[in-house]
Amino acid sequence: MRFALTGGIACGKSLAAKMLNDLGVETIDADDLVHELLPDPAERRRIAAEVFADPEKRRALERELHPQVRSRLFAWLDEPRAASAPPRVAVVPLLYEAGWEGDFSLVGCVASTRETQLKRMTARRGYSREEALARLAAQLPVEDKAARADFVIRNDGSVEDLCAGVRAFAETIREFNTRGEKNGIIRDMLKGAE
Repeated sequence: MRFALTGGIACGKSLAAKMLNDLGVETIDADDLVHELLPDPAERRRIAAEVFADPEKRRALERELHPQVRSRLFAWLDEPRAASAPPRVAVVPLLYEAGWEGDFSLVGCVASTRETQLKRMTARRGYSREEALARLAAQLPVEDKAARADFVIRNDGSVEDLCAGVRAFAETIREFNTRGEKNGIIRDMLKGAE
């Protein structure tokens, strides 16, 4: 079974992935694979400036990189492993944009409000408001991703709140591994939340 975690830029996917690792869930990040394919940070910054200013250049780059990233992701996810091995999750920011959601048994989404995303991008990452807006415009809105996901982890509050959401996602993955279906699991979780 394949599990994915997606979300919008500056929603906390990397922190959520680290928390999953701490909970014994193995992760692989599509962005890290892109960095392996484009190892020079200065070159990555130059390319990013170009592709976020020109949607056609961005699509051309994605057509080149996505098949390579996909191949590496699925090779790792599909490695033969013991039944007792920890679950694995692919962190794929552009999961829906790339059209890969159908390749996963269960998809989680880390979501924040647009205002929170903008604040994090300008304060923590040093983007200008215009750069932040350009990056947001290049992705499907996070609320659309959340609406399509099987499990949503909200990240507008404290780190403790995020950790609780990640813990629930990890439990859902483990339960899915045991039961092999998601509808009953999610229905049971919703009943417990009432």
